[in-house]
This record gives sequence, C-alpha cells and structure tokens, in this order.
Amino acid sequence: MNRLITPPGTQTGSTRRDALGLLGAGVALLAAGRARAQDEKVLTEALVLRDPDIPVAGNTEGDITIVEWFDYNCPYCRKIEPEIRQVVQDDGKVRLVLKDWPILGPVSKVASRMALAARYQDKFLVAHEAMMAVNSRITEPRITELLSGAGLDMDRLKKDLDKNAQAIDAVLARNHEQALAFGFQGTPSFIVGKYRVPGVLTMNQFEQVIADARKANMGRKIEKN
Repeated sequence: MNRLITPPGTQTGSTRRDALGLLGAGVALLAAGRARAQDEKVLTEALVLRDPDIPVAGNTEGDITIVEWFDYNCPYCRKIEPEIRQVVQDDGKVRLVLKDWPILGPVSKVASRMALAARYQDKFLVAHEAMMAVNSRITEPRITELLSGAGLDMDRLKKDLDKNAQAIDAVLARNHEQALAFGFQGTPSFIVGKYRVPGVLTMNQFEQVIADARKANMGRKIEKN
C-alpha cells in the first residue's frame, strides 16, 4: 500500500496478514464511516456505492459492489489491477466502482483528471487500463503518449477537461473526503459490499471477502422477511 502520509517511492503499509486481521476483527461498515464524516451528504451509502459520476466496470447490475480507491502512480494498485479484473470476470456478478484518489503528487492528479475527462468520450476504462499497464512511475508526457496510443481523441480530451474541470475536481474532492472518513491511509483501499478493506488482498482473499459480503446480504434479506 502507498500511504497518504508517505513520500512517493517509500514502501510501507499493511501486510496481507494485517488486512485479514482487520477483517477477522470485524471491519467497519459504511455506517461507521458516516459517523466519522464531517459531511454526511457526501458520504451517504448511495454516493459511496452508486455515485453516478464515478466509472463502473464489471457487471453494472451485479449483486456485490467493490469500490476501489487508487492512484495511477501507486505500484501496488498496478500490481493488483489484473488480479481484481480476473476476480470480477470470474465471478460475473460484481460491480467494480473505480474512485480516483491521486495522493502521490501532482502527476497523479493530472492522470486522474485526464482519465475522468476520457469519460466524456466513453473511454475511461480504456484510459484507466492504459495507465495501469505501465511498470514504472508515469510523467505528464508519458500520460499523453499512453492515452494517445490507446486511441483517445486528445484534442477532444483537452476540450472536455477544460469544459468539465469543475465537475471533475468535485469528483476527486468527494473521493478524497470519503477515503479519509473511512480511515484509509493509502492506496489501494477497498469497500467490498459493506466491508472496509484497507489494503492489498490476494485473489483468493478477495473471493472470500466477496463470499462473506454475499452471506451478509442474504442474512439481512432473511431478517427483513
């Protein structure tokens, strides 16, 4: 995990064992995050799980939602990207909500803003995958090269970025406020169903958390009936 308070390039963070320990101890639910929030209007369950301005991958009608807070210059985010994609594909019923959280410097923010601007030409996921596929820190020239090579209309991208700058920055601010309210200290961090997962998990661990989230949902449905 890359931590918010750690300078870029410094490797610190929870081990997989630490993450599982948090899960085993009973991780915080969304309601717990809201209790710490200064702005409950931003941290409603609807905006955390179903913010209409946030890109979604996987099965948009899925029964379980994974929300990921990530940074394009986070090596842990890049490393886990193909594994998350495989879990989502294999499961077939998972919504993957992708929340840009550019905490590793100005270039990270440039990357996030350009990726979100790509939504206006329906190419966010193309831009996202292009920038996640690199093996080293990206620079502004490299971002342009990657997005252009992925087939984005760069002239339109710049126009959309200028035209929608306020809306894009509002999304980033909302993502940031949510991450801090949930107590996340770095990227990647996740919500799986209503479970808080502040760190990196293996594919098997993700599959287990998804299964636990489904059981929890089923239990709530039975109680309501």
